[in-house]
Order: sequence, then C-alpha cells, then structure tokens
Amino acid sequence: MSDENEQRERITVLAKDFTPAAMEFHRSHMAEKGYRMEGSIVQRRFQMLEGMQEPMDLFEGEPFYAVTFVRDKD
Repeated sequence: MSDENEQRERITVLAKDFTPAAMEFHRSHMAEKGYRMEGSIVQRRFQMLEGMQEPMDLFEGEPFYAVTFVRDKD
C-alpha cells in the first residue's frame, strides 16, 4: 500500500438506486466530517477474493451504485 493510501481514510456506501447514493454526502454531513467524494457514482457488481480461489459474487451478483468518500487522516 502506498504512503498516500495510508494517509487517507475511505468509506464506500452502496445503494440499490442512484439518488440515495448521491444524497448520502449531504444526509450524513460528510463535508463537516472532512470527507470529499472520490470519483463518480457508478453501478457495479462486487466480488470477493479469498486466497488464490476464483472470485465469488457478493449480493448474488446484483449491481449496486457505489460512492466513495475520502478524507486525510489526522
């Protein structure tokens, strides 16, 4: 992991619909907590890797909108 990543804290929120994901920044007062949005809100599928096994779908392969918030660690 790079030094840059170690100096930042990230939270990723998943939502079934775009609007709740888009509104989460304001609803949770993320700016007041020092967070900013990283990247864009996009729909994607999630998979888990365990060791060298094949990836396994999370949430039965259902896509979710994902938004990541990032802030510098104190």
